[in-house]
Amino acid sequence: MPGREIVIGVTGGIAAYKAADIVSTLRQKGYGVTVVMTEFAQEFVGPLTFRTLSDRPAVTGWSMDGADHAPQHISLARLADVMLIAPCTANIIGKIAHGIADDILTTTVLSVTCPVVIAPAMNKDMYRNPAVQDNLALLKKRGVQMVEPEEGFLACGEVGMGRLADTARIVETVERLAQAEKKGK
Repeated sequence: MPGREIVIGVTGGIAAYKAADIVSTLRQKGYGVTVVMTEFAQEFVGPLTFRTLSDRPAVTGWSMDGADHAPQHISLARLADVMLIAPCTANIIGKIAHGIADDILTTTVLSVTCPVVIAPAMNKDMYRNPAVQDNLALLKKRGVQMVEPEEGFLACGEVGMGRLADTARIVETVERLAQAEKKGK
């Protein structure tokens, strides 16, 4: 959908490299894409990768001068037609479920009024942990959309539920919400 803006949060898990495919796929479909990276995401994938794929600088930290001279997290929130966090770690799930805004990504997600989509990715035992499941239930109750992780080979060498969902499933969810947002505006 040309003219629709997707803000993608990338968090610090091994699946961060898969976010590059998501960004590339959305750009090829005509979406404007802005990537917001946590500090830990930058340990897995460099901002230059996302700058190249999105044709925009990746947001990696705080700036008080956003596009409309508002603080950057407010500018990003105003820009977004849909916000996606992929991969979404247990840490970020917990932070947004409990209103903790201590970096550019969590501050942005708490500022958006558009649909929010999370695509969790983590170890199978972390994913099954009652605290994580409670946080996911809380986010779902608040209207956050979730693209469920898949079962498969995990970075830790185990097999189980927690693998980042396939790019096509994630992009399909984002497109559905972007289309609904367009009709609603």
